[in-house]
Parts: sequence; structure tokens; C-alpha cells
Amino acid sequence: MKENSLIIKNASELVTCSGFKAKRGKEMSDIHVIEDGAVVIEEGIIKAVGKTDEILKQHDEKSYQVIDASGKAVLPGFVDSHTHFVFGGYRAEEFYWRLRGDSYMEIMQRGGGIVNSVKATKEASMEELIKTGSERLDSMLSFGVTTVEGKSGYGLDMETEIKQLKVMEELDKNHPIDIVRTFMPAHATPVEYKGKTDEYVDLIINDMMPKVAELKLAEFSDVFCEKNVFSIEQTRRIQQKAKGLGFKLKLHADEIVQFGGAELAAELGAVSADHLLQVSDKGIQDMARQGVVATLLPCTAFSLKESFAPGRKMIDMGCAVALATDFNPGSCFTESIALTFALATLQMNIRLEEAITALTINAAAALDRAGEIGSLDPGKKGDVLILEFPSYKFIPYHIGVSTVEKVIKKGKLVFDKKNGGRIC
Repeated sequence: MKENSLIIKNASELVTCSGFKAKRGKEMSDIHVIEDGAVVIEEGIIKAVGKTDEILKQHDEKSYQVIDASGKAVLPGFVDSHTHFVFGGYRAEEFYWRLRGDSYMEIMQRGGGIVNSVKATKEASMEELIKTGSERLDSMLSFGVTTVEGKSGYGLDMETEIKQLKVMEELDKNHPIDIVRTFMPAHATPVEYKGKTDEYVDLIINDMMPKVAELKLAEFSDVFCEKNVFSIEQTRRIQQKAKGLGFKLKLHADEIVQFGGAELAAELGAVSADHLLQVSDKGIQDMARQGVVATLLPCTAFSLKESFAPGRKMIDMGCAVALATDFNPGSCFTESIALTFALATLQMNIRLEEAITALTINAAAALDRAGEIGSLDPGKKGDVLILEFPSYKFIPYHIGVSTVEKVIKKGKLVFDKKNGGRIC
């Protein structure tokens, strides 16, 4: 029997999400469901997908580990394409303030927000961050996440930013979930640079970014492009430098006010623009035209008690939409893919099939990995979920609760709810 080789058979619904690039508009509803389906994985790579009887005629079960998925739905592993999961400390007090009615910007102005997490992350050791990071990844795995993006941005100095990225590098080696690393020193202006944001941008461009590029610690560069955070011109400067150093680009855009971030993402050729609660129609059109993936974060809007991003409009205007949790210690302390599904479908008028696309192939595209993950297509990694229920329709129906029973990563069973959770 070959290593990491298995057959999953008799799936009541095999949801393939077939494709090798982001899906736009009406394409997002096409998730390619095969009834009584089967998938063959050899040495961690998908080799065949189809009806169970046809698959078993062509493959000898004795040569594989076999999982009988009778009465279960099978899907690609979920991709969480926007998180900040490596951090020190917590901000429960700030959440309490928000419940009392204080705004996110008011909390930032009194010394809370991102700079609060910066202090705790600087004080945390590598070992502490690896331990808490691994525990958070275990929870993500239980929700069916097989690939996650993680951002730095709780250092705002060379040493701590690199520490965060090295923690993610170490976790990527030792945890079943694949981790895509994003460098984000432009998350906030450090206290010592208050009123001197241009000088901090110079530090990022001239010192921090070249060092991270030299060490090959990150694939993406991200900037919080927002009023009173980083301006359009500051963001442009940072991301042009990043592009010149070989980073792929992301943007936190148009979250708090309509600021032109989506338009800038299109101008720069960013892989994704994220948040987009206040995006303009022109911004949507520009992203659709340039193929920028619009990554929406409904749990953040929910946590902040803000209006949701106009996901329905974006899809109808031809955008490729992804969904992600935005797991972080301040504005969205949840890694719940189940809640993300519920909010997208119940509050954003995104159809269930579109939401599945948004958390699989489109989320993979938001990480420039649609050719490797995000669907059950031959040639891709064998990242597969088996649900507890016979249909994908149970995902939002069981509101806020994970319906994932088993997770297979690169052909290996790594999570089984009925046998204690994470296996390796």
C-alpha cells in the first residue's frame, strides 16, 4: 500500500468545486456535485474522482486505505485566506467596551486596538507563540480548514515581525494545516512614530521589507489602507516596493470608510482586497475587471456590529468573492468557519453554493493556490472533508456548529471527531 493513498467511496454527495482559477458571478453557484461519489488519492495527490462504481472498476481497493462515506457529504478542505492567528495576549476588555457602545476607532485612539496586541506579542517568547498558535490551528482543523493564511503585524518592529513569521514557518513544518505567510508591518503606526507615519513607512520600505525578503519569510505583503491608518499614497509606496522585491500583494481595503482601497488594489494588481464593507461601485468594477479576489469577512462585521460587505452586489457585478474568518484578538476573536457560513448565507444574501465556492476554490485563489488546492480535481493535493451529514446543505443549517467529522490532509487522515480530534 502506497503512503498517503486512500479511496473515499459511497459519498452521498461528492462536492468537487471543480476548477483551477477563481470563479466569478454565476460561476460561483456551480459546485459540481456527484451523487454516490468517490475520490482516489495516491501519495497525497488526487488521482481520480467520479461515481463510486466507476472508480472501483478502475482501482483495486486492496491497494488503498478505504473510508466508506455512506450517508456523508464529502468536500474539498476549507481554505481560510485571511487570519492574524499568531499573537500574544487577549483583548476581552476591548470587546466589553464595544458591547458598551464604544467604536473601534475610539478604542484605537485611547491606546487600545492593534497596539495593545503589539505589546503582548513583543513580550511573548517564540515557544509561547508556537504553543498558542498550534492550539489555534487545532481548532481551525476541527472546522475543516486545511490551508490558512497568517499575517504578521503585531510587532511593528523588525525583531517582532520576524518572530511572528518564524513562528508560522515552524508551525507550517509541524502542523497538518498548510500556512501561507503574509508580512504586514503596515498594520498600525507604532507609538514611537505617532504623528510620523511617513517615517515609519520609510522604515518598512528601506529596512524591514528587504530583510524579510532576504530571509524568504513571507509570500505576501499586506497594508491596512484606511483613513487615519495608512493613506492611499503610503500604501502605494509600500506595495510598489513589495512588488519589486517579489512579494504578492493583498490589501485591507475600505473597511471603515469608503477610501479607494479597492481601486488601488486593482491598480496594483493585488491578488486580493479584503474587508470591503464600504467599497464603492467603481471599486467593485475595477476589482472584477482586474481579477482581484474580494475577500469578505462577515464575522468581523458581526463582531463590530457594522453593516456587512455587499457580497450579493459583488457577485452580481462579476467579482470573484472569497470568505474568511479574520481570526484575530481584537475585532474578530473567532476561527469558526461554521459561523462564517451562517452569516454569509443568512445576513449577506450569499447563496450556499456560492459560499462553498468562496471558502474553497476562491479562497485558494485569494492565496494564489487555485492550481494546487480548493477543489477535488486530479493533480491537486488530497485535502478532503467528510461531513457528519448526507448533504452540504447541513453546513449553515447547523448554525455555528462544525459539521466536519473527518479531515484528510494530503491523503492522510489528520482529524476524526469521533476519535478524539487531531490524529497527528
